[in-house]
Amino acid sequence: MATAAVTGATGYIGGRLVPQLLSAGHEVRVLTRRADALRDVPWRDEVTVVEGDLTDPEAARELCEGADTAYFLVHSMTSDRSFEELDERCAEVLGGAAKAAGVDHIVYLAGLHPDANEGELSAHLRSRVHVGEVLESSGVPTLTLQAGLVIGSGSASFEMIRHLTDVLPVMPAPKWVLNQIQPIAVRDALHYLTRAMDIELSESVRADIGGPDVHSYAELMKIYARTAELNEPRVIALPVLTPWLAAQWVNLVTPIPRTLAIPLVESLQHDCVVKDHVIDDIIAPPQEGLTDYETSVRLALDKISADRVETTWAAAHPLDVPSESLPSDPDWTGRSVLVDERERLSTASPDAVFAIIEGIGGETGYFSLSRAWALRGLADKLVGGVGMGRGRRSRGQLALGDTLDWWRVEDLERGRLLRLRAEMKVPGQAWLEFMVEPEGTGSRYRQRAIFFPRGLAGRAYWLGVTPFHAIIFRKMAARILAEAEQSSTRR
Repeated sequence: MATAAVTGATGYIGGRLVPQLLSAGHEVRVLTRRADALRDVPWRDEVTVVEGDLTDPEAARELCEGADTAYFLVHSMTSDRSFEELDERCAEVLGGAAKAAGVDHIVYLAGLHPDANEGELSAHLRSRVHVGEVLESSGVPTLTLQAGLVIGSGSASFEMIRHLTDVLPVMPAPKWVLNQIQPIAVRDALHYLTRAMDIELSESVRADIGGPDVHSYAELMKIYARTAELNEPRVIALPVLTPWLAAQWVNLVTPIPRTLAIPLVESLQHDCVVKDHVIDDIIAPPQEGLTDYETSVRLALDKISADRVETTWAAAHPLDVPSESLPSDPDWTGRSVLVDERERLSTASPDAVFAIIEGIGGETGYFSLSRAWALRGLADKLVGGVGMGRGRRSRGQLALGDTLDWWRVEDLERGRLLRLRAEMKVPGQAWLEFMVEPEGTGSRYRQRAIFFPRGLAGRAYWLGVTPFHAIIFRKMAARILAEAEQSSTRR
């Protein structure tokens, strides 16, 4: 039995890798800035959780203590230019901690990229290459797995293809849609990552990984359409669309926010194909063979349909965005705080009320003025926010840390409390909170919209939306309780 030290366990890949490592019989240690973020994952009690930041050498040292393999699975996908310094710092800290702890080897998931003489790399691809160099310079043998588009339910690459194809029957696109792409199914990427625990490295190795087929990006969308039983989109390659303009278009018509759309689009400026098969000398491919793109799309759609999406790109916290939890009520003293509060009694039980509350967002909506919510989401998209398109990971249940449209689940006590923290662009901090408690034979329902304004702009924003709040939040409370009472009557 070997021990893995995993960074990025709350991310899309890391959240799927950990249970596979556990199933293979390994012990797992994970690093997270907030231990509570892992409270609801099914494998929480099977791992050792180290709370801290990857820029903190002491936290990294604790993570790597006793580990045989360290996984570097973090990358600050943001348009902020400081991300390169942040990524470099994280790599330096983990490399130093792994060296000091006697870790056998580091495994790093990077991106497929052209050789330097094939064109200038985007800032994000350049940073990924540099991170690999920093890890290698630590003196710990490093296996850098270089993957292109990862296709799976909830992956950013898949969601971008899916929404572009679903929304646009005719797509004017940049000329890079004709570039050659070699995607890899998430199950195959996880195969290589999991098997990397068992290898022996005497020196650092960089290995490309990809699926069995190569397509243009336009072909990827058409294959998706056929698999999803949609009409194939007509893709028109235009030389005038710059990466920046293309990213704005992706931001507008898909759930991908501008900060993530920019690096994703920039990474597609060159052919993205496997250049060698070094990986075959290190890790054998899956016994059943690599998954072709069409099959990976079908598997992803099946998981979405069955409501079995384990992780999503949206649930990952960027390295440079702090979690800003709602202070407890006594801590509000001395702060500027604006509140819309509703309280009502219901004949429905607390469980019945909470079942309706937990279904909020996504396809269900917000129980009031759906067009107003859609317009607010569009406005958020236009200024580079996440908008309403992220939806929910699961249609049935929420978990701590889940994203829900432009909200994130900050606190969850099933049957009693749901608190959502806003991740939209607003001049301040905002939360939406639902509480339900027993009251006689029924329940007492409490709903609060809470806003900490930032300066004059924050106060003006709240004043501007207050008339809409008066309608939206009143109807929301009434509809939630009406549906809970109806469901109780049907039982």
